[in-house]
Amino acid sequence: MAGELDGKRIGFLGAGAMAEALAGGLVQSGAAPADALLASDPDPARRKAFEERLGVRAAADNDELTGACDVLVVAVKPDQVRPVLQAVSVDKLRPLWISIAAGVTLHELARALGSTARVVRAMPNTAAQVHESATSFCAARNAKDADRAVARALFAAVGSVWEAPNEDLLDAVTGLSGSGPAYVFLILEALADAGVRVGLPREAAHTLALQTVFGSAKLARESGLHPAQLKDRVTSPGGTTIAALERLEAGGLRAALYEAVAAATRRSKELRGPKEPGER
Repeated sequence: MAGELDGKRIGFLGAGAMAEALAGGLVQSGAAPADALLASDPDPARRKAFEERLGVRAAADNDELTGACDVLVVAVKPDQVRPVLQAVSVDKLRPLWISIAAGVTLHELARALGSTARVVRAMPNTAAQVHESATSFCAARNAKDADRAVARALFAAVGSVWEAPNEDLLDAVTGLSGSGPAYVFLILEALADAGVRVGLPREAAHTLALQTVFGSAKLARESGLHPAQLKDRVTSPGGTTIAALERLEAGGLRAALYEAVAAATRRSKELRGPKEPGER
C-alpha cells in the first residue's frame, strides 16, 4: 500500500500526539520520507518537538501547509476543526482532506471546505503511538477510489485499517476500538491488582499481566483462530481456568463489556448530534 503515497506531499494540521504518531509511522515504515511531510501548529513548543523527534518541518502558517500538500490530515481538536478550516484562504478543493477529529462528520467537514471537497473521515485509536492502531474510515461521495486507497495506505502505516461502508458505523467503531484501549487498560490494571491480592509482588504482577494480555492478543491475531477456540484450548475439564471463567461469567464480565461498547456508541451519537437536512 505504500506505493499509493509515492510522490505525494502529506501535511498535518495540528502537531499533537496523534499527528506525531501518524507521521512517525509513515517515516518508519518507509511509506513516506520525512521530506515529503509537513506540519503546522500555533504552539512553538509543539512545532519544535515535532521537528526534533521526526525530522519533519513544522510551520505556523496553515495556508503554507495547504498550498504545499496533496493530502491534508486534520488533527486539531474537534471544536477547532470548523474555524481552522474556514480560515484557510488557499484552494481547499485541490487536496484530499482526511480528518481524525472525533465526532466531526463528513457533512460538517464539507460545510467548512466546500461541497465538492474530497473528504475522508477516520477514527484511529491511541495505539497509533506504537504503530498498532485499529483505524476505521469512511469517504464522502466526492472521494475517488484513489483517495480511499491513499487513506488506507496512510493508516496502514500505524496498524490495521477497515473501511466502513457508511458513516453511521463510525459511532460503533468509536464504542469498540476508539474507546477500547481504556477498557483494556482497566482490565490490565485489575489483573495486576488481582495478582497482588493473591500474594505476588506488585512489579511481578504488573509484568505478568502485561505480557499475558500482549501475548494473548498476538496469538489471537497471528493464529487466525476464533477467540472461543483459543479459550477452549486453555480450558481443561475441572481445571483452574474453567473455575476462573465461571467466576468471570457470574460476575458479568461479558455483559459489562457489551454495555460498555453500547454506552460509548450512544454517547458518540449524542456528541455528534442530530443529522442536518441534506446529511446522509
